[in-house]
Amino acid sequence: MQKIGISNLVRGATFFEHAGISIVYVFMPILAKNLTSSVFEVGITVATFFFAQIMSSLYFGRISDKRGKRLIFIQIGFIGSAIAFGLHYFADNSFYLLLARLGAGIASGMIVPAMLAYTYESGKDKAKVASIISFHALGWLAGIVAAGIANNEKTIFLISAGFFLVGLALSSRLPNYTMPRETGKGTTMAVIAKNKHLFLSLLLRHIGATSVWTILPLVLTETFHAKLYEVSLVYVANTATAFVLMNLMASKIKTKNTTKFKIGVGLTVFVFLGMALMTSWWMAIPSMALVGVTWAFLYIGGSIHLMENNPKSTSTGIFNSTIAIANVIGPVIAGALAFYYNNVSVMYFAVGICIVAFLISLKIKN
Repeated sequence: MQKIGISNLVRGATFFEHAGISIVYVFMPILAKNLTSSVFEVGITVATFFFAQIMSSLYFGRISDKRGKRLIFIQIGFIGSAIAFGLHYFADNSFYLLLARLGAGIASGMIVPAMLAYTYESGKDKAKVASIISFHALGWLAGIVAAGIANNEKTIFLISAGFFLVGLALSSRLPNYTMPRETGKGTTMAVIAKNKHLFLSLLLRHIGATSVWTILPLVLTETFHAKLYEVSLVYVANTATAFVLMNLMASKIKTKNTTKFKIGVGLTVFVFLGMALMTSWWMAIPSMALVGVTWAFLYIGGSIHLMENNPKSTSTGIFNSTIAIANVIGPVIAGALAFYYNNVSVMYFAVGICIVAFLISLKIKN
């Protein structure tokens, strides 16, 4: 099989993986709110998915490096995700929804570090890595658009399961590479210690981001009376911008990876400042477009820097687990702040914590 064929298959599998996740993710706060009257419980429901992803990405990312295999974890993850996301259809109370989110987090957490490592290892042309990773953003765009078109809380779960099954079919055509095994003890802690400033700044930045993402759909629909398709338009501005910029990084933007990461973290401050000042739903669109810029810079810069200098699946597993940890903490903070104060307080919290994250990122060495 030619390399270009492999690259396209990886792009396709990556696309459907993230489309399956995003079609549910964006509207989860709204779905959870329909099953409980407590904003705090909404935060817990959102956080459960990411708590499961933390443990899954850390564990299976390390096992992938120890065995020198990627494809088996990708394929089992697709199968598990199709089942878990499909089971959301039957969740008619908050407890069942919690269980479905737990299963979805475990299954999807298996895919991400193995897929990133497979992407990096599948060809000699590392410039293609940014292009392939851009299909994360394109998949999120497709999932968001599909959710807006479906405009039905039950239908999106079936579509999500279908996306994962298509991803499984594409991954079944990929060659099963075996890479050198990384069997050293203490590798996970060594990677964390070596890249502590990167992981800490990522954690803080994403705590701010996910605190806002938890309440943003509610702000748009309840405060500014946006329809579901209008919410979709807001989020499309994010994913479309990220997709375009990630592809430019594959050929045009040659900035050092650590510099890209710092730019992504620093610009996030202006995202949430803009959201704190908005007075209509459409004013979230430019802020979300800037989110796409920040995400492209920090995700490409951070993940490629780690893979170039550390065991690939282990380091990307920690990278994505750090994001998942933030996705646990952020919704809880958002629920508490919104409950005791108001939604705008969540935006200003995000501004403050992102400033701290940027200052820490300046300590990252090239």
